[in-house]
Formats: sequence, structure tokens, C-alpha cells
Amino acid sequence: MGDGLRRRRRPVAPTSGGLMALEGAPSYPASMTQRFRTAAPVRFSAWLLFATAALAPLPFGSNTPTAVAFWCMVLGTCLVFAPVRSLNTGQLALAGLAGIVVVAYALVLYVQQVDPPWLAAPPHPIWHEAEAALGVPLSPSVSIARNQPWFELGRPLVCMLAVACGFLVGTDRGRARQLLKVIAWSGAAYAMYGILAHLIDPTHILWREKEAYLPYVTATFINHNTAAAYFGSCAVVWSLLLWERVRLEMPRGPLQWRTIPSGLLSGTPTKIVVAFVMLFLCLAAMFMTGSRGGVVLSLLALIVAFTVFFRRDLPRRSGLVNAIVGAGAVTLILLQFMGAGINARFDFQGASDEGRLETYRSTLRMIADHPWFGTGQGTFAYAFPAYRSPNISMWGVWDIAHNTLLEVASDMGIPIATLVVIAWLVVFAVLIRGALVRRRDLVIPVAALAVAILAVLHSLIDFTLQIPGYAIVAMALIGAGLAQSLLGSSDKTAKKSGILVKNQSRVNTDESAVGGDF
Repeated sequence: MGDGLRRRRRPVAPTSGGLMALEGAPSYPASMTQRFRTAAPVRFSAWLLFATAALAPLPFGSNTPTAVAFWCMVLGTCLVFAPVRSLNTGQLALAGLAGIVVVAYALVLYVQQVDPPWLAAPPHPIWHEAEAALGVPLSPSVSIARNQPWFELGRPLVCMLAVACGFLVGTDRGRARQLLKVIAWSGAAYAMYGILAHLIDPTHILWREKEAYLPYVTATFINHNTAAAYFGSCAVVWSLLLWERVRLEMPRGPLQWRTIPSGLLSGTPTKIVVAFVMLFLCLAAMFMTGSRGGVVLSLLALIVAFTVFFRRDLPRRSGLVNAIVGAGAVTLILLQFMGAGINARFDFQGASDEGRLETYRSTLRMIADHPWFGTGQGTFAYAFPAYRSPNISMWGVWDIAHNTLLEVASDMGIPIATLVVIAWLVVFAVLIRGALVRRRDLVIPVAALAVAILAVLHSLIDFTLQIPGYAIVAMALIGAGLAQSLLGSSDKTAKKSGILVKNQSRVNTDESAVGGDF
């Protein structure tokens, strides 16, 4: 062949691998190469979070120290590989608030254990009483039980790691939606197991004998109240996925509410049927738990989710009132036909438990005696007997206050409890802002807001957020909702770019906006 048909090789400098590059060989921009290098760790972090959210409820609600330590290690690994470079100013400010809470918490934890106590923190009086009774010198501390605050560190740590991982992974809208779907499908799977296990063998949870709540569904949880909050949260997620799909099937523009039933019944898409069945499954499991507070607050969360999601489609004058009244009527119908056990408990026990109210009063006396640094993290079971009211039945041991805020105040002091309240107020403010501003992927901040309302209100009458199997799921979802709430409105960005389409009264205009399949 002639030289004109030959392709000459141009000598170039050797690469780091010692190979010669050929003329015409593909080359990639440095930015693309950097994305390739960072994509794998980010995907690894996301899948760790998804696996944790799906599997945390499995081992009996992850309520043992071994399970808590394991999930702390998994979420810690997830946090190491999570993306941090794409945070905007608002997200960095929220991360700074979380850092303040962590530093304050660590400071109080150190004060409770240091010997001798400092920062004008007097030791617990029980140390002097024990020293006088035993006749030997003892090293006093603020904590009533030495080293117990360190042993109990795992529960608040796993909550903080879950919300941090959800926040960082949730900065990407695709991964935030994936987390939503993982929570929804895993919740449906646990609901199916719980119902079948209750029908086939109600005396066992997995391979362990069930010692309490035999008449109720608890699935893989020990306590039926926690199970109710979990299934209620999953029902909230499924309801939003259902309503999002229904909204997508409707014509553009304002909704004609009277035509929705006929439009759906004439040719119901398979995806709507699947979402409805999964929602019904989670609702059935929730009602079968027999939890009064869990069921009522879950129904409240469903009402909030429905009202906020369809806020733009409601008539301006009386739409909000009508939506709340209609949702309340549906709630009463559900209670009447699916909540026979709940209604029976209300008739027999009322809306509150006298023993729980007396426990709250006793806990307030504990807080009054130790207002600044508490009695030590995780020491409620050791400190409460001295304050236990005689009006409480002698049956059973109160090792938990059944009010997470009061227990935080009694264990860690009023300043930390106040800081926790402020942090939650900021969380609600950010989520409300996201639910009002966001149009694209609206289900993410709305789901986080409704689940946060359910989790926080239920933790004021029980210990839901102290069970890692539920707390990990709820906090991860709340973290993703916070990240998406601080991204702003995609509609505003579109207006600035001059590409905003007409008829923006519709929440999500096409399948790419809502994320497609579940």
C-alpha cells in the first residue's frame, strides 16, 4: 500500500502507565474523569443508606446494643463516602446547626462523666449517700450510674447519623426519590409479613417467642405502638406516590374533582392500582396494631400530606376547609370500618393512660431537681424509682418515660432539651418552606413533613424515636426532605431561564418531573 493510505503515529509523551497514546484516540475532559472517580463512592454511600432504611426494622426493631452498634458503623461508613461538595449556603447553615447540637451534646456528656465534676456541676447526691453507707471513698459524678452515658450513646448517635446520611445523599433528587421508594416497598413487605405472621402464628416474632401484645400485629417490632408509627409512615409515603400518579393521569390545568372518580374508573392504570393496594396493605397493618396514638397520629399525617400536596389544586376560598373536612370524614370512615380494635380501646381505656400522666409528673420532679445536666444519659431507669408516684400501679417497671422530650430533659438537662426543641422547630420551618415552594418532586418534602409530624407527636406520648428500627427510617427520610427543601423551586429557576411552560397550576407536568415508576 502507498504511504498515502497509511496512518502515521504521532509520538507523544508517555503517560503515567508508560503507554503511548495514538492520534485520534478518545480523550476525556478532566471534569468528566473526576465525575467518574467520585460516582462510585457516592453510589456506594447511597446503597448503604437504602439497605439500612430497608433492613433496620428487621432485627426486632434493632433495639439491642449489638444492632445499634452495627447500624452506627454502617451509617458512619455511609457518611464517609457521602457527597459534601454540592452543598449550597442554606444546606451548609443547616449542617452548622446540627454541628452545634452535636457539640453541646458532647459537652454535657463529658460533664456527666468527668471526675471530679466541673462547670459548677454538683455530683449526684446518691454518691455521697453510698459512700456513707459503704464506708469507703467513691469517685462521684453527675451521672447516677458511672459510664452509663457512654453505653447509651448509640441511640442518639444513630439518629444523627441517619439524618446526616439522608441529608447528604438526598441532595440528589434521583437518590432522594429512590430512598422514598425503598421505604415504601420495604414497609409494604413488613406489613405483609406482619399480617401473615399474625394470622398463622401470632405467638412468635420471627424466631423469637412473642411475650406481649399477642392480640395485635407488631411485625418485626416488639412494641405495637412503634409498629403503628412505622406502618403509618409507610402509608404516608404510599399515599403520596398514589396521589402523584393520579395527578399525572389528570388533564393539565386545575383539577375537576367531580370528574376524578369517573376518569380513573374508566381505565385505571396499573401503577395506580399497585400504589392503592400497597397503601391499603400498610393501612391494614397499622390498624391491626391496636395502637390508639399511633393510628390517630398516622391518620393526621395522612390528612396533612393530602392537604399540602393538593394545595395548589384546591379552590382559593373554601378549598382548604373543604379538603380538611373531607379528609376528616374519610378518616372517621376508616376508623369505623378498619379500626374496631382502636375504637374498643378508646371505649375501654379512654384517650389517655393515668399511669402515663403520673409518670410525666414524676419525671418533671426529676427535672426540677437536676435542671442543668440531668441524671446522666440513659439513666432514667435508675433515677426514676426515687420519684415514682404512689398513684402508679406497682405492676411493671418504668424504664422509659414514654415522652422522649421529658426523658431528654431528665437525662441531659433543660438546656439540651431546649436546644433539641429549637432544632426541631428549624426542621419543621425548612420542611414547610420546601412543601410550599417546591413543585418538582413535591412528594419528597411533603412526605418528610408528614412523617416528621407523626414521629415527633408520637414521641411526646411514647418512645417511638428511641427505637432505632423506626428512628433510622424516619430520620433518613427527614434528612432527604431537608436537602430537597433547600434546593428551592424549580419553577423559579425556569422563569429566570425563560423556559417556563404554560399552565403551571399543575404540580408535575410530565413523567420526568415526578420520577416515573415506583
